[in-house]
Amino acid sequence: MIVDAIVERLGSDIVMLDMEDVSLLADYFVLCNAESTPQFRAILDEVEAQTRTAGHRPLHVEGAAGSGWVLLDYGSVVVHIFDPDLRAYYDLEGLWQAARLVVRVQ
Repeated sequence: MIVDAIVERLGSDIVMLDMEDVSLLADYFVLCNAESTPQFRAILDEVEAQTRTAGHRPLHVEGAAGSGWVLLDYGSVVVHIFDPDLRAYYDLEGLWQAARLVVRVQ
């Protein structure tokens, strides 16, 4: 559902990692790029709308659309929306390279 919401708002380089065997932080990480502040807001709004419709609300939201990185923590799923340069800088895929790739949408 979260990946579909991101696709709907044209997020790019979407990755879903199975974190269950490599971290206690969450079962899944979903990462994507947003190319502009309006796109950050659109992705953020769509993810929150679709998860709310399914009865889920984020436990915590960190960052803002203009900061280059927004994190939505749903407990078992953590969503990272990145500016492409910040995503490359933090390289979460490299950090968690032992995690199993579930989905990649280019």
